[in-house]
Amino acid sequence: MTQLKTIFFGTPALSVPYLELLHQMTDVQLAVTQADKPRGRGMEISPCPVKQRALELGLPVLSPEKLKDDFNKIAAVPFDLGVAVAYGKIFRPDFLALPKLGILNVHFSLLPHLRGAAPVQQALIQGYTQTGISVFWIRPGMDDGPLFLQKEMPILPQDNAQTLFEKLIPLGLCGLKEALQRLAQGHTVQIPQQGTPTLAPMLQKEDALLRPAELSAAELNNWARGLACGPKPKVPFTHNGKTEWLQLVRTELNLEPGDSAAAPGTVLHIERNCGILVKCKQGSIWFNEVHPAGKKPMPAEAFANGRGLKTGDEAFKE
Repeated sequence: MTQLKTIFFGTPALSVPYLELLHQMTDVQLAVTQADKPRGRGMEISPCPVKQRALELGLPVLSPEKLKDDFNKIAAVPFDLGVAVAYGKIFRPDFLALPKLGILNVHFSLLPHLRGAAPVQQALIQGYTQTGISVFWIRPGMDDGPLFLQKEMPILPQDNAQTLFEKLIPLGLCGLKEALQRLAQGHTVQIPQQGTPTLAPMLQKEDALLRPAELSAAELNNWARGLACGPKPKVPFTHNGKTEWLQLVRTELNLEPGDSAAAPGTVLHIERNCGILVKCKQGSIWFNEVHPAGKKPMPAEAFANGRGLKTGDEAFKE
């Protein structure tokens, strides 16, 4: 069985295990990452996690500002297969034509659902109860290429973006390993995507500004779960005539009947080991843990006590 010659395309830490798997199972000719950027508190120019690991493995690395800048260098490398995981750049048709087998991508959703840059976060925000991974062939369109294989898993009520990533990364490794084994045996699979596509757009800072008065408790909880990675979820908090944005660290849906007569944004209850119960547009939600600006994360009831918050205050009404 001939060992496949491959090129890996990836950038962040979540891509590193996929590079390591490819290094174990194939003859990796090159790793391609996004360009070095300022990182950390000192904002010093440093390589991304994939580049760091590739160099440790003794692999050649390219980190172009634009993929087209190094087209000739990549085209000069003999490779059978490309594998991309969270690379973050679009592949032009001339790049896709370079390897004889094509370029595989590991995507963290069950395509055609949640095409786009933030499938894990958007699965939670949009209230999905099932997700998975798709190993598919990249085409010029956005995540619309034929499938090699998919693997499913449930989304649990307690999952947030961080825990869901932690589950999907090994599931994706399992899928990629299976695809590589089948390709090494000469079995190429291309299954057209079926169904109506949904989208998973990149999250922006303004998406993290959440208002209990405008969202149902279920919607607010889903947004808070989905924003556990990326821009942090915040709600407006008004006290003594001043409004600040209070970051939510942990929330929980209230399943007990609430005070339907209270205005959205009203504090319904404050309880030790539970936090602050807030009325939403529909239903109510517990703010279990919060992170005030300039402070450390704290139990929500400690925040309430420190600010003199009490039941009936319309502190989250704005």
